[in-house]
Amino acid sequence: MTYVRSLLGACLLPVVVAAATVNLVDGSQIIGATAQNVDSFTGIPYAQPPTGNLRLKPPQPLQAGPRTIQATGVPTGCPQFVTSTAAATSVSNSLYSAFNQVQLDTNATTPAFGEDCLTLNVQRPANATSASMLPVVYWIFGGGFEFGSTQTYDATQLVNTSVAQGKDIVYVAVNYRLGGFGFMPGKEVVADGSANLGLLDQRLGLQWVADNIAAFGGDPSKVTIWGESAGSISVFNQMGLYDGNNTYKGAPLFRAAVMDSGSIVPADPVNCTKGQAVYDTVVANAGCAQSADTLACLRAASYDTFLKAANSVPGITSFNSVALSYLPRPDGVALTQSPEILVQQGKFAQVPFIIGDQEDEGTLFSLAQKNLTTTADVENYLSTIFFKDASTAQVQQLVASYPDDPAAGSPFGTGTANNIYPQYKRLAAILGDATFTLTRRGFLAGVQAKYPTLKTYSYLNTYGFGTAQVGTAHASDIAQVYGQKSDPASTTIQAYYVSFFNTMDPNGAPGLMPWPTWAEGNNLMNFTASGGSTLIPDTFRNDSFTVLINNQGSFHI
Repeated sequence: MTYVRSLLGACLLPVVVAAATVNLVDGSQIIGATAQNVDSFTGIPYAQPPTGNLRLKPPQPLQAGPRTIQATGVPTGCPQFVTSTAAATSVSNSLYSAFNQVQLDTNATTPAFGEDCLTLNVQRPANATSASMLPVVYWIFGGGFEFGSTQTYDATQLVNTSVAQGKDIVYVAVNYRLGGFGFMPGKEVVADGSANLGLLDQRLGLQWVADNIAAFGGDPSKVTIWGESAGSISVFNQMGLYDGNNTYKGAPLFRAAVMDSGSIVPADPVNCTKGQAVYDTVVANAGCAQSADTLACLRAASYDTFLKAANSVPGITSFNSVALSYLPRPDGVALTQSPEILVQQGKFAQVPFIIGDQEDEGTLFSLAQKNLTTTADVENYLSTIFFKDASTAQVQQLVASYPDDPAAGSPFGTGTANNIYPQYKRLAAILGDATFTLTRRGFLAGVQAKYPTLKTYSYLNTYGFGTAQVGTAHASDIAQVYGQKSDPASTTIQAYYVSFFNTMDPNGAPGLMPWPTWAEGNNLMNFTASGGSTLIPDTFRNDSFTVLINNQGSFHI
């Protein structure tokens, strides 16, 4: 008897396990475990540890040579940015200290978090062999580019569902660097060629899959990249890296994509004014301001010092919300331009994809702004925190497209209820649309205009309707897609997804209504709590959509 971590690390579940072994082409042996008819291999290294001189550097492939890897423990997650040292209150600072003592526990046999974190998890049906050639799903976790890891995702149920449907899959999850470790901005970073490291980690992980997944029973020519939130944004970024070149050794690294809550995020360059301010703040708090080479100083700093300095800027749980300090930004090399421009120019991998949203994407990101009580407050907040390139008139036009009426805000469809402060539901609607829901529509429209025959599918989840204050909130779909909720909605969504993983088309599961492409009428598949699904027009809040799309060049973060 052993114990494995359940989804989101909520508890440890007792499971009877047996050994599972895979031999790679370089002679390495990966030792995993079998439980519930699924072989699991956790914490497989795919890159050299990004420590010492490799901190804040592009990931480096593993050095050649066979090795034996015991892939049965809880893998170390990359350093987290859950709480900020910039917080002014003693409570926030206490939370930071309490959480980060886990990150800084150097006495732990396997640290929960640390810089030596570039690993993959692989799960497969227990009867899979190197001859199986099964479709592969490559999961990129979310967390605002600030927190998250492969520790918290167990695909056992999803893999077993695929087997039950006769559509077996191999599942891979990737750890990538976060926060200041993976997305440090600044002109110094650009000059060093060390921007967007988290995206480069994800890409190197895909290359590892191309080289090694056949040994686990996967087909490297049938990879679907899949992510949620920041992971979903990362999926588009993988489509857009190197102007859409997703090949490795002459073959595509992936053939399809699934984006759950996230796509294009219009952003200023790595060395923009906001990005430089983040870098300078980190440098100052690391004690490197007087150094002749500040980047080298950051690399030489102790882990504790750099972690605290990197977390000294506003985080996603702060008043700044999704106006992130750390996120993918154009660097001129890997991510050559802002994502919306890549779409306009057709510079992205042309693969079929599913993309969709929760109905109330913005509620969780609007809980910390309780001092916003008037229209002027909302306008000032967006102008100073989010859209510094936009004119006053542009921001006013955006805010005016959302009525100052709680009944029109998010959680949608709940009347005047749930308005926890005067501008809460209005702000939640704006942030949800500008970050996720209406930018998704703009992405789809741009793809359709450039490549009208490319198959795309879109959805809206409303199964959390009525949940007090947050509605069908951001990230509430994770339990459904992973099958951790035994409910009709989960069954329906998994059936569509497993079909897509196998055939690049969500249709094919018996008993489900046909899901047309988005181009066939611009409709969304609407998933409800009952497990039912219906088509709804993707036309809601069209006035706001028009404002956002017409001003994309100014609404950069």
